[in-house]
Amino acid sequence: QGQLAESGGGLVQAGGSLRLSCVVSELPFSNPCLAWFRQAPGKERSFVLGLDGTTDNTYSADSVKGRFTASRDIAKNTGSLQMNSLKPEDTAVYYCAARVGICVTRESDYGYWGQGTQVTVSS
Repeated sequence: QGQLAESGGGLVQAGGSLRLSCVVSELPFSNPCLAWFRQAPGKERSFVLGLDGTTDNTYSADSVKGRFTASRDIAKNTGSLQMNSLKPEDTAVYYCAARVGICVTRESDYGYWGQGTQVTVSS
């Protein structure tokens, strides 16, 4: 019950772009907050960006503001994370996560997670 699956990671040079996708299925609630987290080597998983399911408000970490944007295709049950002007410090495993209600930054408030996709930015 409740599955998320990311795709679209890969290797890109600094300054480049990548688009991650997250296919959402079988959630026991509608209009979820769909958020993105990342975990760099040796670091804890941290909030990147969230897209509210009802208001379409977006919440971003300061480190990605102006560079990363989120969108959602309701018909396809898919969320996307567009990452532009990538930096080496963006290198991490990226996860999508879903929760009912508004988006929050605390990892433990999300009950549904994808398996993660690796993003590597070379300098």
